[in-house]
Amino acid sequence: VQIVGDEHGNAVALNGRDCSTQRRFQKIFEEGPPVIVPPETFRQMERAAQRLTQSIGYVGAGTVEYLFNADTGNYFFLELNP
Repeated sequence: VQIVGDEHGNAVALNGRDCSTQRRFQKIFEEGPPVIVPPETFRQMERAAQRLTQSIGYVGAGTVEYLFNADTGNYFFLELNP
């Protein structure tokens, strides 16, 4: 999920992409928007990314990465990349 935070504590989730196809830890291709995640789940992921951005006072653009389990519908925070 791409996010932008400002010095006033505001945060916006801009969109997302699927980067799951990798080789030797390098992305082979990225697909946007992610099609494997149901729309409501993706909205939850965006809201979680906004809360994270706001809670740590993040300023600037970044990417919040999640691992999504298609079998269970659960997602897990991996990292925030500036």
